[in-house]
Amino acid sequence: MATLLLLRHGRTTANADGGLAGRQPVELDDTGRAQAAAVGERLRGLPLATVVTSPLIRCRQTLELALPQAAPVVEEGLIECGYGAWEGQPLKKLAKEPLWPVVQQHPSAVVFPAGESMAAMAARAVAAVRTWDARVTAEHGPEAVWLACSHGDVIKAIVADALGVHLDLFQRIVADPASVTAIRYTPLRPFLVRLNDTGGDLAALVPPPPKRRRRASRRADSDAAVGGGAGAAG
Repeated sequence: MATLLLLRHGRTTANADGGLAGRQPVELDDTGRAQAAAVGERLRGLPLATVVTSPLIRCRQTLELALPQAAPVVEEGLIECGYGAWEGQPLKKLAKEPLWPVVQQHPSAVVFPAGESMAAMAARAVAAVRTWDARVTAEHGPEAVWLACSHGDVIKAIVADALGVHLDLFQRIVADPASVTAIRYTPLRPFLVRLNDTGGDLAALVPPPPKRRRRASRRADSDAAVGGGAGAAG
């Protein structure tokens, strides 16, 4: 199957101020723009078959800086969790809410006031990337690489699914701004190839081309090497 690169948007003004942006139209700050440009250098040269993005402006800004030649497709399934009445609130204030420890320890049970449940967020995000991955594989082949730009909690939920762990454990996963996480889905299981990478060489994530089948005349030699030739001892 194809290789999925999950890119978190760069740092925003809300990240810098310690607020919960949610689905508000917050934009990248200077640090975030620099992060987007830097990850663009790391992504340069990768043969990205498709680029999809959350509809929120911070993701679109990240891609405009990182991959200016790309034409991202908006995927609603990758939008940030709907935090409802929590959106725009300082994290220090939210940490005093009775719901806060539940978010940290039992997120699968959380429904944000006037917002979305974390379980629903995880389900639609996982469905979105798995659907896109199957489409990219069908159209471009199993060696294809594609990229999805999204948000911290969304990426963590996708990673938890790939690892086969319960959503209640997803707070143990880290997805920093402008980090790259790589997942390769297969018919039997997903493989987490890279997690929260903020500085490594990404060229190694491109799968090698499939090996050409050996000719029949050489296959016999290969078999002999494994099973022993005519003169080999029992």
